[in-house]
Amino acid sequence: MLTRTLHGLSLSLWVGLLAATFSAVIGAALGTIAATIGGWVDTLLTWCIDVFFSLPHLVLLIMIAFAVGGGTTGVIIAVACTHWTGLARIIRAEVLQLRSAPYVQLAAQFGRSPTWIACEHMLPHLVPQFLVGLILLFPHAILHEAGLTFIGIGLSPHLPAIGIILAESMRYLATGYWWLAAMPGAALLIAVKLFDVLGEHVRALIDPKTRQS
Repeated sequence: MLTRTLHGLSLSLWVGLLAATFSAVIGAALGTIAATIGGWVDTLLTWCIDVFFSLPHLVLLIMIAFAVGGGTTGVIIAVACTHWTGLARIIRAEVLQLRSAPYVQLAAQFGRSPTWIACEHMLPHLVPQFLVGLILLFPHAILHEAGLTFIGIGLSPHLPAIGIILAESMRYLATGYWWLAAMPGAALLIAVKLFDVLGEHVRALIDPKTRQS
């Protein structure tokens, strides 16, 4: 059981990392585009973010995973398509604030190109936000991957995934073998909590309001 739990946890971590990375890239790209172009593009993307926030999260995950056929690819697509909204809103607000900053406007008046301004003034501010958003997305991706696998539309039953182990252990709870579910469940919760704490500490380190000189 310990061997299966470790193999399943490593598999869940890889799937969660891929899904969280794709989701973070989508959120950062859409947030930057919305704030940079503005106008109807910003209005449309803001409306899409509000729509995703208003929909039931788990139901949307199940629908997308089922529509693309489930499996590892379905889990990655479902998680990536439903977790980008929070980071997109943060990146959009950050870009809007940077565009109105005095040093950015002054660089433009001095004749600096938009590419130079983006690399020198905007990118150093956006990269920490992206990394923190990616780390905080990671535990959500792991939990939702395990949840989709647990209900049968996630990873293949032949893989030693945490969701598969938990689903199999449900058949033995009535006979008193509670530890079959306790060990993989505890390992999943510990991994999720550790990455959540890591994300909060990284956020505190890069936040000017909380970091120490």
